[in-house]
Amino acid sequence: MALTKLLSGRPRTYRPGFFARMFPAGKWKLTLDPKISGHFRLAQDGEVQLSCLDIVSISTSKALLWHTVEIRARGRTVTLSALSDDAATQLAADLHTFINNHLFGLIATEKERLLEVDDRLREITEGNRQYLAQADLGRAIASVPGAAAAALSHPLLDPDVMPAGLKGSLPASFAMITDPRVRHAYNAAFVRSELEKFRSFFDDLDRRSFSDQQREACIRLEDSNLLVASAGSGKSATMVGKVAYVLEKQLYRPNDILLLAFNRNAADELRTRIAAQLKVEEDALECRVTTFHALGRGIIEEVEGRPPQLANWVDHPAGETRIIEAIIQNLVESDPEFARMWAELLVVHPKADIPVEVFDRQADYQRYVSDSLRKGSATIGSLSGVIVKSLQEQKIANWLWLHSVTFEYERQIAVEEDDGMVRHLHPDFYYPVTDTVHEHFALNADGTSPFADYAQHAEKKRQAYRRKEIDFFETTSAQASNETLISTLESELAKRSMPFERRSYVEITKALDPVVIKHYHQLISTCLKHIRASHLTLDMLLERAKTLHDKERSKLYARVVWMITGEYSRKLEETRRIDFDSMIADAVRLVETGRYRSPYSLILVDEFQDISEPRANLIKALKQQKAFSKVFAVGDDWQSIYRFAGSDITIFTQFEANFGTSWQGRLEQTYRCNQLIAETAAKFVQRNPDQIKKSVRSTRPAVSRSIRVIPIDDKRDKPDFAVACQRLLERLDAALGGIANRWRDEKRDKLKVLVLWRYNVLDPFEGRPPSFANIEVAGLSFHRAKGLEADYTVLLDVSEGNYGVPSRIEDDELLNLVIPRPETFAYAEERRLFYVALTRASRGVYMITNRRQPSRYIHELCEIAGDEVRFETIEGAALNQCPACLVGQLVDRRKKDGAMFRGCNQFPECKHTEPASVARGR
Repeated sequence: MALTKLLSGRPRTYRPGFFARMFPAGKWKLTLDPKISGHFRLAQDGEVQLSCLDIVSISTSKALLWHTVEIRARGRTVTLSALSDDAATQLAADLHTFINNHLFGLIATEKERLLEVDDRLREITEGNRQYLAQADLGRAIASVPGAAAAALSHPLLDPDVMPAGLKGSLPASFAMITDPRVRHAYNAAFVRSELEKFRSFFDDLDRRSFSDQQREACIRLEDSNLLVASAGSGKSATMVGKVAYVLEKQLYRPNDILLLAFNRNAADELRTRIAAQLKVEEDALECRVTTFHALGRGIIEEVEGRPPQLANWVDHPAGETRIIEAIIQNLVESDPEFARMWAELLVVHPKADIPVEVFDRQADYQRYVSDSLRKGSATIGSLSGVIVKSLQEQKIANWLWLHSVTFEYERQIAVEEDDGMVRHLHPDFYYPVTDTVHEHFALNADGTSPFADYAQHAEKKRQAYRRKEIDFFETTSAQASNETLISTLESELAKRSMPFERRSYVEITKALDPVVIKHYHQLISTCLKHIRASHLTLDMLLERAKTLHDKERSKLYARVVWMITGEYSRKLEETRRIDFDSMIADAVRLVETGRYRSPYSLILVDEFQDISEPRANLIKALKQQKAFSKVFAVGDDWQSIYRFAGSDITIFTQFEANFGTSWQGRLEQTYRCNQLIAETAAKFVQRNPDQIKKSVRSTRPAVSRSIRVIPIDDKRDKPDFAVACQRLLERLDAALGGIANRWRDEKRDKLKVLVLWRYNVLDPFEGRPPSFANIEVAGLSFHRAKGLEADYTVLLDVSEGNYGVPSRIEDDELLNLVIPRPETFAYAEERRLFYVALTRASRGVYMITNRRQPSRYIHELCEIAGDEVRFETIEGAALNQCPACLVGQLVDRRKKDGAMFRGCNQFPECKHTEPASVARGR
């Protein structure tokens, strides 16, 4: 940012740097002039003056390429983009100082009014009359006329920078305003008093006795409140309790209260429970309980006199997916350039080429690049059917397949050395049509290699080909890094008049693994939402692509997703329809411009971990339009699993930065999982240091070894999880039938079992769960299981792999093209998703895994819970767990001399052995 630093008292001008001003977001200029301290000038789509008294918040955030300063005023929101981190921070700080200097001047000029303010403050604090949020102080002060009161009630007033002389001249009760510690101490005393006063009220609320943390959450009423909950900790009950408490205290009228949920079922459940608690019919409930979508629709209808015209696909569960598929198909048929790019993306770039040094361990890199691991070796397939040794070789092989180029992989060629000895070489690629050899060397731009003696070995190969006068060309890893690998390959083959014939789209889609196409469709759906919501441009996407590891793939994808987004937007415009995200954005504009007047003074938000930027903007707009309104958000960042739907976990984890000064509470007592599952799952998810820390306590005692792992063998290279699941359910049904007297009563005659999978292709029931005498079985995906609970869960394919856990295809770096604040912890969302699956069960969790490729998450659970994780056969017999790798089993082996010993079945990854006499069954 260019900052004109003039003498004290002279104007200061702020604007983005020269490069940033080339983008539309960088075309603005802001001037702070001390001579007109009550206003500042902004040139952005015309010139306006903004009043300091009208500003309600100033915040900074990380946008796609730059940082942004957001200024929310009554009636408008101003976004100043295209700034560096330091420039945005400096501008926000200078605005804050500028506004406060004006406020201090107003306070100093009307000191006689301060005695009236003092009287109002005493009225509301004597006798612990009410909880005091900053807004409550502001409301009391605002009831006194005059500029001083207006300044004292301003949301940006910062007592920490108030001049000492001015602060010393204020009446004693003003310590509530000028010293946050005084207000916090008062509120702490108020909460203690209220807990005692409302003890019987909270003892029987929503058909339960509230925990101490739930009670405090109901009482606390800061301007913004975040309740960080645990799985099964009574989040919804606390929202019911909050509404009941504030109405009991007569702090709000029922029609002042808005409750927001993310789906209709959740909203219906909240409405039913609140109505039951308040003892009114649901139709008579005056509190508004609704979804974000319904609220957005209602705002638009109230202002414009008719409901918005939604696209006909938005209400269908698979509607968006189908429309994206239709757009892609249309572009493939009508635009040859798109067809070329889309085919290359699917075929040549199924996953990012990420350097080995990015990974913590060689084993993690091997897992990433490989389709499967066999005897310690990575296997990387290609569409031509050959197994190659690297992702770069896979790109080459797949490009050759795409263009119908015949080749042989590592064909043996005999060459004669200088001494007459015959040496057999195995070049990476051989093209029989032109009798050409092609080597892909792992060489850097300076000719060096990460492998010992590799450069010398490569040079010997070159010399050998020259001696035999073999037609030869090479490509290198350096070319993969500088995005010239494929163009070099194409150029070299074209020189030799190699015929190219691109395969048809039908042929391509038939040959591809469906998971690749599904993955790209899901990526496009996610990115489309962010591109439209944040008004991103192709230039922004291409600029961000330069920061990713696989730059060629990233730039190609950026162009593809930009074209698809353009067609999607045109489809909406042509039909004069909008989608849900557009509807929310339109509602935000109506609130921010004042065309819609919010009646809500208390806004409660359920499942806040699923919040997206457009929805967060709607909450902010509603809160900041109506003076002194408050937000109470409830959620669990450990269960944030909807990034593909546009959610942004940092809005939750950085709540105060987004919503201003706040109170943050915890719900750490779970009513669902037994203590072993609850504690193990909590330690597991908190291995990501960015997750908010909580200590989880269960009302159910620990059940020893209630986490069980069942390794099963491959059957023709693929474990049969459906058969294993059926056998496990039969065993569980029989076992529970034998102890039915311990659990069966008049309330239930069956125990509930959830069978869960990462992808629907693993559904063992094909939509029709089996029936048993003692267990009721339901099956669904990890995502759909969120919010549900059961006695037991069975998790299928907790193994390494594309479809396994964690899914390797979900953590694609392409998401970083559009997500402003990408997560840096590996498989962060996959870890949360596994946590969700783990915490559905109260009695026990069974994990069925591929014996050859157990998930790294099983290893972590064993590190956390030790012997409490039991390995067993499908029939329930204990297995001898390897003490070294933790995920393998010790099996009997025989040495060459006939002597017996025990060795790990994960050999050669794990080489642990011990005498045959040692037994570890549990």
